Formats: sequence, C-alpha cells, structure tokens
Amino acid sequence: MTNAGTDRDRAKADRHAAILREAATLFAERGFSGVSLEDIGGAVGVSGPALYRHFANKQALLGAILLEVSERLLAGGRAVLSSLDQPADQLEAIIAFHVEFALRDADVIRVQDRDLASLSDDDRHTVRRLQREYVEVWIGILSTIHPDRDDDDLRVRAHACFGLINSTPHTVHASRSRPGERDLRGILHSMAHASLTA
Repeated sequence: MTNAGTDRDRAKADRHAAILREAATLFAERGFSGVSLEDIGGAVGVSGPALYRHFANKQALLGAILLEVSERLLAGGRAVLSSLDQPADQLEAIIAFHVEFALRDADVIRVQDRDLASLSDDDRHTVRRLQREYVEVWIGILSTIHPDRDDDDLRVRAHACFGLINSTPHTVHASRSRPGERDLRGILHSMAHASLTA
C-alpha cells in the first residue's frame, strides 16, 4: 500500500474515532433523542450528510459506541486473566482496569445507562452478550477468592461492584467539587476491593 493510501486510511480511522468520541459526549449531555447527525457533524467539523460515509444512521452510530466499549471491556478483562496467575493479583488488576475505564469513558457509561433501549435489536443483543461474558471473567476470578460461594452469589457481587465504580460519572458530573483523579482512582479501587473481598 502506498504512503498516500496509508495516510488516507489513518485519517479515516482518526475521523471515525473522533465521530464516536464527540457523539458519546453529545449523547451523554443531551440524550440520544436530543442530538441530530448535524449536531455530531458540527462537533467534528463535517456536514451531517458526510457522516453517512461512516455510519448508516444515528442508531448505527450509537451501536458502534456501545459495541466498541463492550468489546474493549471483554478483551481487557480476558487480558488481565491470562497475564496473571494469582487470583489476588488478577482481582487487583481487573479492578484497576475497570476503574480506569470508568474514569476515561464516563460519557459512554452515561449513554449506556440512558440509551441502551435505543439500540437496534441486533446491537442490543450483542452488547448484552458481551457484557455477560465480561461478568463471567469477574466470576472466574471471584470463584477462586470465594470458593464456598456459588455463581449467583458472585454475579451479584460483580454487578454491585460495577454499580459502585460506574456511578462515578453521575456523581462526579453532578458534583461542584471533583476530587483529583488520582484520589478518585484510589477511593474507587479501595472500595471495590473491600466490597469484593468482604
């Protein structure tokens, strides 16, 4: 492939990522129904119709946002599981991974909480499947920490932990005084670890 072709592909990938990022920000602020393709195009410096070169419609754009983050979470969770041998180390690492996700992708969390029902049926089913598989990664780790507890118990623990960590985008967004990111990371990590090892 020529340099020109490589540069074009890179520019297209960068534009695609920028569209996803700006759409997530706008959806988080206004809700899926409160944002038009023209709004998103304006945020990335292209016309609304030009977005159709990247996405079939606004619903497909929402699907791309939530599918991408669900795939990234699952891949990251599996990477933690395969890179460490000791359950305690795996637990520390996957908590840290999820905390980083919550701090970095706060807009996406808010979008999923509010607009999951706006996905197409196919995308919603895929997102749900990826999320279930991510939960199973956590259950695999927790089952070695709590060998006396069944999967239903561990699933409740995992979901409660997600609720604790994923609430951050809402509480921080509403707060007038945000703690420093380093402090926030430490608070979330220690609380999540305490809740899962109790």
